[in-house]
Amino acid sequence: MELSEQQHLELQGEESWSDFDAPALVGETLRFVSGDRTGNRFRMRYFRDTQQQLVARIWFGPVTEGPPGNAHGGSIAAVMDEVLGLAAWAAGHRIVVGNLNVSFRELLPILTVVQVETEVVSVEGRKVMVHGKISSLDGTVYAHGECLCITLKE
Repeated sequence: MELSEQQHLELQGEESWSDFDAPALVGETLRFVSGDRTGNRFRMRYFRDTQQQLVARIWFGPVTEGPPGNAHGGSIAAVMDEVLGLAAWAAGHRIVVGNLNVSFRELLPILTVVQVETEVVSVEGRKVMVHGKISSLDGTVYAHGECLCITLKE
């Protein structure tokens, strides 16, 4: 499925953001969501915003559909798992996800580009807490996520 010119531009991110090379940090195998080679599930790009937090722009494709015309909750949770976990890695923490809570706010229409914003909110011992939200580019919040990450032992 081809993206519209508008969707292609929306995936580019903001001018003030810098591209983030996720495969260079974690390798190709970790990218369960963004590693989709068909392009019918997800298309995504990673960035760092002006505060150096990880941001993702994601297009939810036709095979992510759950309720008619909208993304399946499992596809939204999978995106949260990858992006929030990767935010911890991008902040310098080698982690696995220990607990992920996703609160769904609105139905997320498929075939649109959305944004995931992240924030590493605390680090206590081996515990790294990351918060995030998925929203439309005009601000409608579709889901909030809280991710408790556990630092891997050496």
